[in-house]
Amino acid sequence: MLPRSPYKIHDRECDTPHNVLHAGEGNKNAFKVLIAAEYSGVQIELAQNFEMGVSNKTPEFIKMNPIGKVPVLETPDGPIFESNAIARYVTCSKSDNPLYGSSLMEYALIEQWIDFSLMEIDKNISRWLYPRLGYGLYLPPVEEAAISALKRALGALNTHLASNTFLVGHAVTLADIIMACNLSPGFSYVMTKTFMAEFPHVERYFWTMVNQPNFYKILGEVKQAEKVIPIAPSKKFVQPKEASKSKPKEEPKKEVKKEAEKPKAEAVEEEEAPKPKPKNPLDLLPPSKMILDDWKRLYSKYQDQFP
Repeated sequence: MLPRSPYKIHDRECDTPHNVLHAGEGNKNAFKVLIAAEYSGVQIELAQNFEMGVSNKTPEFIKMNPIGKVPVLETPDGPIFESNAIARYVTCSKSDNPLYGSSLMEYALIEQWIDFSLMEIDKNISRWLYPRLGYGLYLPPVEEAAISALKRALGALNTHLASNTFLVGHAVTLADIIMACNLSPGFSYVMTKTFMAEFPHVERYFWTMVNQPNFYKILGEVKQAEKVIPIAPSKKFVQPKEASKSKPKEEPKKEVKKEAEKPKAEAVEEEEAPKPKPKNPLDLLPPSKMILDDWKRLYSKYQDQFP
């Protein structure tokens, strides 16, 4: 018998009434909840006319989730936000649900892989993908770090799946649902066949999961990206454009022709001639009759006789 989960809220049967899921179209976090509901036989309605950016800003929605994020599950006992918490609630709504394994050890391993999927897979795919989609500032060093961390996580996952079809046990569990949903944006936008060639067991595992009937019913056909999605302009910090107010037309300024400047005096433009050096008074003396070379030879011959 499945051990009682700390997340178990009620021992509800499959016909849990009036659970309404508030989420935008194509939200992979909502897919976790809906797939878990398909396996558990729990009925969930989608909120009608939900518009992301509008419906989640209303006072009614903020009352359910003060952060304003999706998904939110509206239950008879009150609202629940955070997708993994909602998926756990849905899973535990069915007594002894095999999605949570058949023993305490399996339950712990399922929780282990749920945490791994969130912290190692989903986090790093988001750091790689969302800036390329324009949600955040694109920085090549940050992307390189995200890809490196993701490869490390995929390597660990690949090693585990080399000898396991599923993450825990021999059937689909909640860990598989959350892992596959977290991998799906990566496969759709950035994790090409070339990139995944290094992780063949993860590749096989993902396509096995998304082609399960309950997955396919919610996800539809998933296609793998042929190339990494190009970088889009950042949508973060973009201010909405204000309506341009009509401004009176400004008359073109008339160009005022400048009068030709009068040529300056040549004396100013041209460099002044160098002034003559003052004459040395000695230059006024008559030329000397002494021959300097003769004196040098004489001095050199008799220099030892001079005092």
